[in-house]
Amino acid sequence: MKNTLYQSFWRTHFYAALFITPLLISLTLSGIGFLFYTNVENQLYDKYFFGESGKTEVQSIDDAVKLAEESYAGYKTNKIIELEEPYNTRLTMKNADGKEKYVFLDDHNQIIGGQDAGYTFANIMRNAHSSLFIGGTFVNYLVELAACWAIFLLLSGIYMTFKGKVLKKTKQTNKRQKSRKFHALVGTIITIPMLVIIFTGLPWSAFMGKYIYQASQDHPSFGTPLLQQQPPTSDVSEIPWATRQETPPTSDSGHAAHHGMGANMGYVANPNQLSVEKLQHEIDAMNISKPYAIIYPTSEDGVYTVAKSSNTGVTGLDVSPYDETTMYFDQYSGKFMDKVGYEDYGILAKWFTWGIPLHEGHLFGWPNKLINLLVCLAFLVVIIWGVSTWLLRKKQGMLSAPPKISQKVSIPFIIFMIILGILMPLFGLSLIAVVLVELIINLVSKNKLAKKEVN
Repeated sequence: MKNTLYQSFWRTHFYAALFITPLLISLTLSGIGFLFYTNVENQLYDKYFFGESGKTEVQSIDDAVKLAEESYAGYKTNKIIELEEPYNTRLTMKNADGKEKYVFLDDHNQIIGGQDAGYTFANIMRNAHSSLFIGGTFVNYLVELAACWAIFLLLSGIYMTFKGKVLKKTKQTNKRQKSRKFHALVGTIITIPMLVIIFTGLPWSAFMGKYIYQASQDHPSFGTPLLQQQPPTSDVSEIPWATRQETPPTSDSGHAAHHGMGANMGYVANPNQLSVEKLQHEIDAMNISKPYAIIYPTSEDGVYTVAKSSNTGVTGLDVSPYDETTMYFDQYSGKFMDKVGYEDYGILAKWFTWGIPLHEGHLFGWPNKLINLLVCLAFLVVIIWGVSTWLLRKKQGMLSAPPKISQKVSIPFIIFMIILGILMPLFGLSLIAVVLVELIINLVSKNKLAKKEVN
């Protein structure tokens, strides 16, 4: 039974690695790129981030927004990002097609320049890491599936390393055995940190992420605190993960209704809306320090949202998880209405508020980046030596896969796979597909053998 269990892990480990290795390499390399996006962007975009327009006239933030919208026809501002010195202010603008543009303002709120959001270094790395530049539900599921199978590879590798006594010293070893031992040794060392990196990335995944967030929303005491008001309608990518789909309080829309405005304003200028400059006076009066993002209301009863987040993916905007907070202000009076902060989160929301910046490499500064980098590089080494070990045992013209299991698959192996399938539903669905394919192949092979015997 033990031999059958080992063979089951070995054969599944081999085929899983064979099929997902290209994806794992892509995810790891793009992940390394994203680790250092702030450092790269500070150099690439220093003119936008730290430069001056050359104009000495000081204008209000609202005039700057108006000028930016005139300069970039078809785009409307939906967020203003106020960063700490020496960073400049950044406007996030969108057009009707959903394309984003970033516009930077200097200390005088004069326009320095703009850039297409889709072509910034951070967004290129993010798109490569999450959707392989292709995008779409299928590709997002494929990336998540690779992460799930990577977890299986790590756990099955640990089992085979200790069960097969791979690390045990032997008097005589050939090149393949040395390669196998090195593959097992490095894999064993990085298993725990690699599992942490993978699991802290799952909240952003297409399939599991949806259910993780839904569980957080359905159980406020365990996950995200729920504000019992009208849901937000603005694009809230700078709002913390834990409150991204939260329902903020609703502004008093009596003033708006009195002037006969439509119920769905989008980003259309609202003459009755409080200016951002006056809103900033309210923010300053509350001693809310930079950095923070101001998200415009998108309807007559929407609210201004002011957010400090630990996982924005925006250079210069991230804060400590303890400082994460989302505040709501009436869009007409500027009156502070309500807020939700880290201290209000349930245990699940708190875990991911720490986990996501840990995954992204900025939870505790340079040490976090270096640790993640070393783990990623070691993972690439594990992959390379795994392929090397296979090539050393591979016979010319043959796949040289681990031998088929002569007996029935072991019960412990089935139980282990079922548990993983329950914990990672997409992995479970892929297992069903694998079993069906295996059954079809076996059925075809038996039919061919039966025909040969008849002939």
